[in-house]
Amino acid sequence: MSVQEIEIAISQLSDQEKWQLSDWFTEYMNQQWDKQLEEDAVTGRLDHLIRDAKEEIRKGDFKPL
Repeated sequence: MSVQEIEIAISQLSDQEKWQLSDWFTEYMNQQWDKQLEEDAVTGRLDHLIRDAKEEIRKGDFKPL
């Protein structure tokens, strides 16, 4: 199924069904984001951010939350 076909199908949904789809899609994308973040953490792609943050803390160059 193409994106264009999906767009046409969505346009034919009732307002309630569009909101249900929106809720589902938002949750789906949140889960995808969480999965990617976990993969990045496991593979070390976020290590540089941790190092940078620790260095800023060491230098006192941060604002407390």
